[in-house]
Amino acid sequence: MREEIGYIPVGEAELYVEDVGDEHAPALLVLHGGPGGNAYVLREGLQEYLEGFRVVYFDQRGSGRSLELPQDPRLFTVDALVEDTLALAEALGIERFGLLAHGFGALVTLEVLRRYPEAEGALLLGPWVSFPWLAARLAEAAGLAPLPDPEANLKAALERAEPKILFDRLMFPSPRGRLEYEWLAEGSGILGPDTPAWGFLHNGLWRLDYTPYLTPSRKPVALVVGEKDGTSYPYAEEVAERLKAPIQVVPGAGHYPWIDAPEAFAEAFRAALAQVLAPRW
Repeated sequence: MREEIGYIPVGEAELYVEDVGDEHAPALLVLHGGPGGNAYVLREGLQEYLEGFRVVYFDQRGSGRSLELPQDPRLFTVDALVEDTLALAEALGIERFGLLAHGFGALVTLEVLRRYPEAEGALLLGPWVSFPWLAARLAEAAGLAPLPDPEANLKAALERAEPKILFDRLMFPSPRGRLEYEWLAEGSGILGPDTPAWGFLHNGLWRLDYTPYLTPSRKPVALVVGEKDGTSYPYAEEVAERLKAPIQVVPGAGHYPWIDAPEAFAEAFRAALAQVLAPRW
């Protein structure tokens, strides 16, 4: 199997990229979560379902294995991530592509779909599109009643518990799933900088609500979400309704449904992938 691994410059950033599969096959660009995550766990978890595609896994600017950037808020915006995605496709000579996004990556993906004709469709996994809604869920995970102000919710929640503890409560329906994820993540040996998270926090990420931009797309979109993913469900139902997109809910699964319920996820993922790609490819 063809596999090309390296660094590709895009504007101010230099991205770590794994370009896998037949270069003449339909292309998928994979956008990981975060801000500040990496593509390692997505490749480990999803590659078996993506045979027959050219899949481009990459770490977003300043994240994971991509080169570190200075602490300049100007460098960490949704616009910058959108431009990076398109610049990467151009650098790889990919004229048409689908998008596969997880968590925060869904926000970037929806903007790519909204702005650029080169993007053919998108599959969203556990999408994060309303950070005020997520901040309220973090407050609840800390045992608090949510306040009207999202930044107040975040501050109050973090005064009660560490971020990892709160996100773990929302993301993982069982200790087994959390331990399996941590085994994968720690085994990668990737300790990316926290600069992207700092930059987006400085730019007001937790007040960002993308909901008003969710309108039916001319490009096919599908969602797959874990029923127990407190970071994206049940809000994902509203996302799907506003996009007029099909949604597959994986029973008993969290933010990484391929870990929690692999058989049910495989069925849901393949069905959603067919809905996204079949109309055009």
